[in-house]
Amino acid sequence: MKKLTFLFLAVMAFMFSLTTLGYSAEMVVTSSAIDAKGVLADKYGYNDKTQLDSKGMPVTSFPLEIKNAPKGTKSYAIFLEDKDAFPVSHGFSWIHWVAANITTTSLKENASKDKPNFVQGMNSWWSSLGGSRDAKEVSCYGGPAPYDGKEHIYELHVYALDTKLNLKNGFLMNEMFRQMEGHILGEYTLKFKYQLKK
Repeated sequence: MKKLTFLFLAVMAFMFSLTTLGYSAEMVVTSSAIDAKGVLADKYGYNDKTQLDSKGMPVTSFPLEIKNAPKGTKSYAIFLEDKDAFPVSHGFSWIHWVAANITTTSLKENASKDKPNFVQGMNSWWSSLGGSRDAKEVSCYGGPAPYDGKEHIYELHVYALDTKLNLKNGFLMNEMFRQMEGHILGEYTLKFKYQLKK
């Protein structure tokens, strides 16, 4: 009994020391649009044709929740990519969403289009494979559309930063990453799956 009491007190002392040192749990990002199997709801990709713009790009962004952000976080940046697009795009990961200067810990559904109070960069629909579309048209969320018919794994990288970035709508992805150097306090990658239905 004495040994158990001593062990309990030791554990409590350790936890208290972490608290006084400013320790916090690791940052986590979740989305209610992703089910228990890790699949993104149809609504946020090409399966739901009612959510496409006039040229066939899915534009309704999914909701997000950020928890346990590091102390000193001033803004968040996000980068959504599909590495499984490499063989389809003939050599590059497809960029679906790039955004910065997000100052809230949650984004509602369609935040990309619903009067966003953050800046957004161009996605890969700007490329020749995406139709060489106008920069303004593609500076937003462009949802999953894996045309090869296979299930793709998507990665949403979320970065907690100690500053806001000097970027304007329509910025290039590399500009964001260059400005983030030396300012990243924490990061988290949320993965999910999506496949076109026949």
